Amino acid sequence: MPLLDESSLPRDCPPTVPVVIIGNGPSGICLSYLLSGYTPYLDPAAVHPNPILYHKLQEAKHLPITEQSLEYLSEGLEGRSENPVAVLFDTLLHPNADLGFEFPSVLQWRLEKKHHVPHLVLGKATPGGAWHAMEGSMLTISLGIWMELPGVNYRDITPGKRRSVTNDRATPEEISSYYKNYVKLMGLQKNFADNTYVTSVQKLHRGLDGISQGLWEVRGYQQLQGDTHVPFCLFAENVVLATGASDSPARLAVEGEDLPYVFHSVRDLGVAVNRHGKLGPASDPVLVVGAGLSAADAVLCACNHSISVLHVFRKRSDDPSLIFKQLPKTLYPEYHRVYHMMCSQTYATSASSVLFPDYTSFPEHCVLSFQPDMRCVLRGSNGVLKAFKVSMVLVLIGTYPNLFFLKEQGQYLGLDPSRPISCRQNPVDINPYTFECSAEPGLFAMGPLVGDNFVRFLKGGALGIASCLLKRQKQMKKKGKLIADAGECGRVGRGDGRGSGGFV
Repeated sequence: MPLLDESSLPRDCPPTVPVVIIGNGPSGICLSYLLSGYTPYLDPAAVHPNPILYHKLQEAKHLPITEQSLEYLSEGLEGRSENPVAVLFDTLLHPNADLGFEFPSVLQWRLEKKHHVPHLVLGKATPGGAWHAMEGSMLTISLGIWMELPGVNYRDITPGKRRSVTNDRATPEEISSYYKNYVKLMGLQKNFADNTYVTSVQKLHRGLDGISQGLWEVRGYQQLQGDTHVPFCLFAENVVLATGASDSPARLAVEGEDLPYVFHSVRDLGVAVNRHGKLGPASDPVLVVGAGLSAADAVLCACNHSISVLHVFRKRSDDPSLIFKQLPKTLYPEYHRVYHMMCSQTYATSASSVLFPDYTSFPEHCVLSFQPDMRCVLRGSNGVLKAFKVSMVLVLIGTYPNLFFLKEQGQYLGLDPSRPISCRQNPVDINPYTFECSAEPGLFAMGPLVGDNFVRFLKGGALGIASCLLKRQKQMKKKGKLIADAGECGRVGRGDGRGSGGFV
C-alpha cells in the first residue's frame, strides 16, 4: 500500500484509519491476520488435552474466541510467558507443547467480513521485520513450527527442510521467507506499507458531534525507488506498537567503545569472516562480551571458522540464571557446547594463567576500556587488570527498543516510568487481557515490548488486541457508529498550524 505525500490530500478532511500498526514483523503480521477477518473458533472435532480449558471452550463453542472472555479462558493456565493471553493462545495453537508433544491446534479459522477492522501496517522493510537482518547460518532457538503464524503450516512452505525429529529448528533466512510468503498467501498485502519509517506519534483530539474523541497523528516518510523519501501524515483512532526490541544495542559505556574494531551485532562478525583476509585462523582473538544466546552465536561462528575467542561475562559460569540452563541438551547441543567451554576453559583455572588456543572464558570479568592499539583491558572479580590484543570486539549484552517517535521516547509507558523501556527489566505496562497501555488509552503494545521475546508467545498480543478492538467495534455498531466513520470529517487541532496528509 503506497503512502501519499502529506500535501497531496485536502487539508480540511484528513483521512482516519481505525488502527495503525507500527512494525511488520511476526507481531504485526499476526495482528493484521486477525483484523482482516480471520476468526478463531473451537474446532468441533478437536479435544483439548487440558480438561478444564476444554470444558470452558465448550461452554461457548458457537462464539469465536475473540468474543469470549480471555480472562476466564486463561485463568489457571501456566506457561513460559508472564502474559496470560499469550499462554492461552499458545496452548490453543500448540497443546501441551512444553511436555514435548506435537498435538494439532484446536482452533478452526473462518474468514468473516463482519470481523474485519480496517488497519495499516507500517514497516521499515518487507514483512518479516528484524528477521531479514539476522545472521542466516544460525538456527532459531524455537522449533520451526513454533515460529509459524495461524493458518499456514511452516512445513508446508519449507518442504524437505526438516533436520531431524529432535532438532526441527530453522535458519533466520527460512523464517523471514516464511513471513514474507505468509502475507501473500493470506492476502494481507493491501494492509502493508513497506519501507516506511515513523518519525512522530502523538495524541490529538477531534470534535465529533460535540464529543472530544482521542486521535493519534502518525508522521513519517516512505522510501521509494532510489533514494526518494516521501513524507506522510495520517490519523488513527488506535495505534499498536509492534516494533520489537532489537533497534538499539545495549552498550558498556566504557572508554573506547566507539573505536572502529568494536561492534554490537553478530552480523558484523559474519561480514568480517567473509571478507578475504579480514579475519581468520591467523588473526588475533575475537573478544565476545556477554553471556546470552547472541554471545553464544558469536562464539560458535568464530569457532566454526577456527578463530580464537576470548569470552568475557560478569556472571559466574555456574550461575543458575544463565539461559543455557533452561535449554534441553538434546535440542540445543551447540549452545551446551558453548556452555561447557564457558565452564571448563576458564582463564582462572588454567594452571599458568595462559590462554587456550581456541577459546578462553573470563567469568566474573568486566571490560574496563578499549585502547586504540586494539588492546582490551579487563578487570576480574579480584580487581586484577589484564590486557589482551584482539582483532575484533563484539559487545552482545542485549538490546533496547527505539521509541524515539513517542514523547519521552515512550519511557512513561513502562512499569517504572523513571527508566527506559526494556523487554526484560522494564516492559511496557499493559492491561494483561487487552494489551492496551495503562498510561495511554488507544495505544497498544505487543511482542518484546511487553516481555514476549519468542514468536510462540507474541501471537497472544494479537489475540488480545484483536479481541479488544472487535468488541469495541461491535459496541460502536450498536450505537450506529463504526470505529472510524469515513463519512464524517472532524476538525483536528494541534496548535502549530502544520498541514495534514494521508494515505491510500
